[in-house]
Amino acid sequence: MADLATRTGAPRLRADATRNRERIVAAAQEAFVEVGADVPLDEIARRAGVGNATLYRHFADRQELSRSVVLSVFDTMATEAEAMLAGAVEGFDALEQVVHGTVDWNVGALCPMLAEWMDPGEPALLAAQDRLDTAVEAIIEKARAEGSLRPDVGAGDILTVAAQIARPLPGAPPADHDKYVHRSLQLFLDGLHTPGRSVLPGRPTTLKDLRRDCVEHSER
Repeated sequence: MADLATRTGAPRLRADATRNRERIVAAAQEAFVEVGADVPLDEIARRAGVGNATLYRHFADRQELSRSVVLSVFDTMATEAEAMLAGAVEGFDALEQVVHGTVDWNVGALCPMLAEWMDPGEPALLAAQDRLDTAVEAIIEKARAEGSLRPDVGAGDILTVAAQIARPLPGAPPADHDKYVHRSLQLFLDGLHTPGRSVLPGRPTTLKDLRRDCVEHSER
């Protein structure tokens, strides 16, 4: 499988430069979630353990760094989802791992940053979204085909609720939230098993529905 640099058209780097870039992206993701999209780039460099010059050598500005963070997260999640599809993981087990993974990777916190700092029509972003969406939808179809997931639920429904559960409670310390969030997610996931106990209003929400609504909201 091609690496992220190949898929996004980025130039190949020496091993030490690659490690520095990866540390910067990881530190940026952490800082964006904890502080917000406007966190000083100097703070990101400090967290990554590199100098400011090293950060700017890899990323010309905040937009380029934000782009790399989002693409890195999408790439990692898609790779993990594809590996589960290629292996012997049952559909619902794979779905559980994806949902818990969206919280571990703080995907919900990245959406506002995506709307502010990235062009939603950028080819690299669209390709990364399509790859991830395809893998997640395939996992959901596999769970449905195995009869373990209720048929009236879509990927958009699942990730919408997961994102709400993942939001910290007002005034709750991060450590306390982390302690309870995966327990709450598992309670929700248990409710997705067949048979459903009620008829859901409307139709299943897809990931494309969510992305379209996010883009339309950001343009208002």
